[in-house]
Parts: sequence; structure tokens; C-alpha cells
Amino acid sequence: MSQHPLNIVILDGYTLNPGDLSWDGFARLGKLIVHDRTAPEEILRRIRGAQIVITNKTPLTAETLSAPEAADVRYIGVLATGYNVVDVKAARQRGIPVTNIPTYSTDSVAQLVFAHLLEICHHVGAHDAAVRKGEWVNSKDFCFWHYPMVELVGKKLGIIGFGSIGSRVAQIGHAFGMEILVLDRKGKGPREGLPYRFVPLEVLFAESDVITLHCPQTPETEGLICAESIAQMKDGVIILNMSRGGLVKEEDLAIGLRARKVAAAGVDVLSTEPPKPDNPLLGAPNLFITPHIAWAPWEARARLMEIAVENLEGFLNGEPVNVV
Repeated sequence: MSQHPLNIVILDGYTLNPGDLSWDGFARLGKLIVHDRTAPEEILRRIRGAQIVITNKTPLTAETLSAPEAADVRYIGVLATGYNVVDVKAARQRGIPVTNIPTYSTDSVAQLVFAHLLEICHHVGAHDAAVRKGEWVNSKDFCFWHYPMVELVGKKLGIIGFGSIGSRVAQIGHAFGMEILVLDRKGKGPREGLPYRFVPLEVLFAESDVITLHCPQTPETEGLICAESIAQMKDGVIILNMSRGGLVKEEDLAIGLRARKVAAAGVDVLSTEPPKPDNPLLGAPNLFITPHIAWAPWEARARLMEIAVENLEGFLNGEPVNVV
């Protein structure tokens, strides 16, 4: 590969870089072609002759990787932490390393958790809209509110998943004066130096005022939030999901919201993205949905871009990093 210019193709670059970042880091490593989006029927044609394939959500299946058009592929870089869009086993069988981007968005995801939670607690958007419609101008009192508001101090925040994001959420929740409950899957008990309670799942469900999800989607965690688990929770619980849509059985959460067993929920992810029009959460009450933007502040995307380039440089230098 070192004797000839590398052909680098980015299959779906628009989401990462709609124009406010630079692809120069990749461009200096080879001949670069950037596609904003790639439809399934375009994948094989676009990867033909490329040694380096970069994808965000464009799938690279075993069938694709075994096709003649993929014969030159030597490296696959995923522009995300999750890498389920690539058949890693098929890539490994061909000797193609697959890299991802870990921990680039820890702070931005944790920040959105509390953006959702504070919106639920204060309904800032709805009260702003009411003021702009003239309700404050015409009020007989010096203030008004349309929704009950919630103070976080003393509330119990249950965190499922205690990696980099979950631990950052715990720090912020603790700063708000919340009592932090962390799922203790392995029965390790208290952690030295951490002012949190590590508890079994049934205790977390039963005691938490707010439950937030920060675990990967696996066969064990898929559908973790469902009718059965919601029934174990406090009446009026708040549920937050900035992790993976499949962790929640969406119809069950919608039912819980309509029954007011769940007081409110905030989600940044859904089971299918973009959602289908009949997704039950789209019509659920007391639910705030953002379009998978927790990772998307400029600062986080700039870190992602930098790490993606460093991943490729490591591979080219014979010292691959962040290989999944």
C-alpha cells in the first residue's frame, strides 16, 4: 500500500461533517472521496478499488465484504462508538481490522441527560411558549406555571451502566444533590472513594426517582425497560434513555406514560432511526424526544474526527489502535 496512493472512501460523511469540520486529516493520507450518504445499492460500486473504507451508519455486511468489489479493502473505520453496522467476524476472516471511536462524546451525552431531566423538571420550552403567547402579560399574578415542577436535591438517580458516560452522569447528579444508585451487576458492593450506592437491579428499580440508561444493547439488556420492569418502579418515576433504542420496549413505555405510572421520559434514541410514523412513543404524553443528537455538539464531533484520523494513521504505521 505504501507504493501507491491510498484510495480512501467515506460512505456517509454528512452527519459527522455537514460543513463545519474539515476532512483534511484524511485527505493528506491518500486520495479521498467523501459521499454525504450512500444507499444500499450504491455500496459495492463506491468501495470498488478502495483500500480504506470509512462508514458511520452505512452497513458493511458479510455479503458485501466477500464481493469482488471489496477485494482491495484493507481497513474499515467506523465513525461512531457502536460498530454493529460492520460484520466484524467477516472482516476478521479477511484480515481487515475494524476500528471505532471510543469515549469521544462522554461529556456531551451526559450533558443531554440533564438537558432532558431539567426540561422535565421545569418545562422551560412550554413556559417560554406560554409567555410569548401573552399569558404572562395578561396574568393577574406576578408568576404562573402550567406544570408541577421538581427539585432534584434528595431525589434518587438510578444509573444502569457505569462506564465513562454513566460515571460522568453520576458525578453531575451528585453535584445536583441527588442520591446516586448504580447497578451492581457483579455484586462487588461499594467502591472505595465513591459516594454512591451500588445495588442490585431490583433495588434500583424499586427506589429510584429517576432511571437513566447507559449500557450497551445486548441480548441481556434488550427490552430492559418493559411492562414487567416498569411495574417494579416507583409511581411517578422518570425514565431517560440516551443509549440505545432497543433497551426500551416502546409500546410498554407509552402505556406507562399514559397510565402515569411513569411521570415523564426523555429519549434521544429509538428502536428504528429515523422512526416510523407509527412508533408508539411519538404520540405518548409527557415524553421528550431528541433526534439522536447527544453525540453531535461541534466539540464532540471534532474529537471524533481527530480520533478517526489517528486510528487510520495507527493502522498505516503498523500500530493499529481502537480495533474492535
